Formats: sequence, structure tokens, C-alpha cells
Amino acid sequence: MLDDTLLDDPAALQRADRDRALLALAGAGARVRTALRQAEAAGLDRLRPDGRPRAVVVAGHGSALTAGEILAALAGTASLVIPLPPTEAVAPRSDRAGARPAFTAGLGWQLPGWAGPLDLLVISSADGGEQGLISLAEQAYARGCAIVVTAPAGSPLAEAALQVRALPLPYTASVLPDEGLPVVPAAEPDLPPEDPAALWSHLTPMLALAQKLGLTQLPYDALPAVADLLDAAAVRCRPDAAAYTNPAKGLAAQLAGTVPLLWAEGPIAGAAAVRFAAQLADRAGRPALAGPLPQVLTAHRGMFTGQLGAGADPDDFFRDRVEEPDPLHLQVLLLRHVPGTGSAEEQDGPAEVPEGDERPRSFGVGRAHRLAAAHDVRLTEYASTLADPLQALADLIALTDFAAVYLGLAAAQS
Repeated sequence: MLDDTLLDDPAALQRADRDRALLALAGAGARVRTALRQAEAAGLDRLRPDGRPRAVVVAGHGSALTAGEILAALAGTASLVIPLPPTEAVAPRSDRAGARPAFTAGLGWQLPGWAGPLDLLVISSADGGEQGLISLAEQAYARGCAIVVTAPAGSPLAEAALQVRALPLPYTASVLPDEGLPVVPAAEPDLPPEDPAALWSHLTPMLALAQKLGLTQLPYDALPAVADLLDAAAVRCRPDAAAYTNPAKGLAAQLAGTVPLLWAEGPIAGAAAVRFAAQLADRAGRPALAGPLPQVLTAHRGMFTGQLGAGADPDDFFRDRVEEPDPLHLQVLLLRHVPGTGSAEEQDGPAEVPEGDERPRSFGVGRAHRLAAAHDVRLTEYASTLADPLQALADLIALTDFAAVYLGLAAAQS
């Protein structure tokens, strides 16, 4: 059981946050600005494309792959954007010092058979040491693809980008102050947790490139506006804000002791839901199922009719409250993007939609509410009313990223 009073103890949160995830998220806006500035200095502002590529293939892992999925959601049906996950893994070679390399160093990618001179390959890596990505760049060069590589300067992948005549863009790493905190050994040294704000270092160069190529219909100042929005979200979700005024702490408390079903209406909210599921697993150690409406209504139907939907009664008089843990229950979190439907107050971050809200709902959203009500499952709906899809996406991701970190920190302290 989560002791939610820990969420109102900034000192306890700081002690538990040993890898300073909250500080990394607070600096997400600054990373967007820095990544944009570095990409332009690397030559992106001088790029004069002859036209749009037939297809854009985005290769990477972790947040880099999530960035590709977000780019696909923002491009819609106007452009073909295909995220390319790794398909194989081999034992990575140790370095000269004999240190155990990260598992990701041995991942492998395979370029689709149809990729050729009309297509663009975008590779993004926070480490730059994946031999599989280097091999992928060589495959694309042999087939005549245009190539863009985002990787740390001086890394093997950045050096390989020059050999295959790719456009090299620098990866913007998190710069956190050295506070002399003790280094805690990872439980799985070759599978370290990912920087929670790495997504923005991957996504910013991709979106700046997409604007140059005409893959999206974003306004010219979309990325600076997102940086400002992330700064505002960091203020709302700061550790010293009380739980009743901090939307991320409130969401974390709601999800404690539940199995979340993360439902989404539309591709923008869908990308945020998938991201939230990954962050809950990585940062809070909690399983969650994500999916888009209306498919989830049939895919997750069995969850409502099974033990979780009609689970043990928490008020069961005969339950041993010392020996038996509190039973898990389903919790539906519905994310939506409903541009232009909210009041001025609701523009300040995603708003929790009241159950009796009278604004129009799609049939799928209405059916989701009826399904949850029929099985006494709590459904909480968060909606971003921002008109710009990228800002709405950043709005939802900022809230859910902070919520995942708070849930993990409070659970660790409990």
C-alpha cells in the first residue's frame, strides 16, 4: 500500500531520487532549446531538401524509438514514417578495460528490403556505441538512402556517420550538477535505467528535420513553444508543490495499488499512453496495458470480467489485513486530445474531466465509460485542449512522466 503522505515530503522524495530523475524532467525544456540550437549549428538550418522522401525510417531503441512513433503520429497519413526496432541481439564485446558493456551494444537492426534511394533513414542514439546501428547506416549507404544520425559527438556512431556521408547531429545529454551523492550500483548493470528526459533529446532534432522536409504541418515556432510548455509543467509538478495542487502527484496516488489500463483517443493521445506505459515499467516498476480506442474495448474486455475487474472486496470483514496484501484492482486512465473545447483555466496543463462533463463524446469514449461503470472500475479521464498537436502531446507526456517518477519514488520509500 502506498503511503501518499510521502508525496508531500520533498526531502524524502529527494533522498529517494538517487538518479535525480525529477531534476532531469525539470530540465526537459532547456534540453529542447539546447538540442534545437545544436542541430541548427550542425547544419540543419542550411539544409535545402529537393523534396520529401518517399518514406522515413527511424531506427533506435528506448526513447529514440518512441520519438519515431511520435513523429509518425504527428505526420499522420501525409507522410510514411516507420519506426524500426531492433530485431536481434548478440553478446556485445567487452572494452579494453574488461568492463561489461551495455546489453544495447549488441542489438541489431535490419533495413527493410524496399528501402532505397528515395527513402531517408534517421538513426538516433544516446550512447553512440551500438554496432548494430553502425551496420544499419552502412546498409543504407550501400542502397543509396539519405541518412541522418543523432549521436554524441566523438562516439563510434557519430564517426561512422561521416563515413557514410550522413548528416550528423549531436545528441544533447542531460547536464546535472554534481552534488556528491553516492553512486548506487544498478541491479542489472548491463540494463541501466534510461534518462527519463532523453525523449526530448531524440525528438527535437527529428522534428526540426521533419519541418525542413515538410513531413509535418507544425508552425515554425513549435519547438520553442514546447520548451516553454515543459518549463511550465515542471513548475506545476515540482516536488515542493502539495499533492492537492500538483497534478502529477495526484495522478500517482490514484494509480497506486492498481493495474492501469491506459486508453487513448486519437494518435496524439495514443503516443502519450504508450510512453506512459513504458515509464511506469521503467520508473515505477508497475505493469500497464496501453492501447487506442476503440480496439481496447474488445482487447481488454476480459480484464473487466476477470478477477481484477470483480476482485476481492477491499472492505471484506474477514480479510487478514496483516498477512494479506491489499488486492489489486483495475484503473482505467483515458487520455484524449480535444482541441479548443476547454476554458482558459484548462489550458494550464491537462485537466481531469469531471464524470458529469456535458461536452460531446465520441461513441467509443462513451462506451468506455459505460464499460467501466458496469463493472465498478474507476475511469479517470485527462484531456489536453491545446490546439497544436505537438503541444498537446508534450502536455500529456510531461504530466505522465512526472507521475511515473513520483509513483516509483513513493513506492520505494513505502
